Amino acid sequence: MPSRKRLLATAIPAVLASVAATFTLMPGSAQADELICDQYGTTVIQNRYIAQNNRWGTQEEQCINVTDSGFQLVTANGSVPTNGAPKSYPSVYDGCHYGNCSPGTALPRQVSQIGSAPSSVSYTYVDNASYNASYDIWLDPEPQTTGVSETEIMIWLNRVGPIQPIGSPTGTANIAGQQWEVWEGNNGGNDVISFIAPSAITSFNFDVMDFVDETVAHGLADPSWYITSVQAGFEPWENGAGLALNSFSSSFN
Repeated sequence: MPSRKRLLATAIPAVLASVAATFTLMPGSAQADELICDQYGTTVIQNRYIAQNNRWGTQEEQCINVTDSGFQLVTANGSVPTNGAPKSYPSVYDGCHYGNCSPGTALPRQVSQIGSAPSSVSYTYVDNASYNASYDIWLDPEPQTTGVSETEIMIWLNRVGPIQPIGSPTGTANIAGQQWEVWEGNNGGNDVISFIAPSAITSFNFDVMDFVDETVAHGLADPSWYITSVQAGFEPWENGAGLALNSFSSSFN
């Protein structure tokens, strides 16, 4: 089914996906690289996660080269206005995205039933583009696997170009050894809280629940709600070739 990242005008917001457990490749189990250029093309990596091209906001060509641990954006033609929604969200997820569920996912899972959720990501950045590098967490009052969850948490690990989060700044938060600028708003389909890093972070090891707890404290979720999906990738507005998600892992304890 066609996927979308945001709701702007007539665009349908995407249900982002999730990370349920860390998976380690055994010797000899690495998969061959796979090039995906289909607008909504996907493939399974590590028998655990789904990599998706998710080119929802442009008709220009976009291709990702998927490895056994992540992907690289090898073609990212065209641009969209930087004061609007991005042109795509190439990413890796574990969970369910419009009913397309990754193998063996443990999500949705109720927030109150999660003690900790350690996760890690590693990125490669480029300068000749406008984009963010984001880690998304979706929450909903129900354990749904289709449709759009009610609250989106965005962790911006990097932003390049004249772009900004949805809504307006509301303050700061100290999480995972960083002070983040906090933005809150609504994209017309769901609430969004964004945590913006003060400078580019290429590798990040953190507990997902620290951001979830902060979101609950802001009144945008509740412990009775469910984490429905977790996802990492890029939102490009202009160009983007060369961006790479090198690795991605997470677990819920």
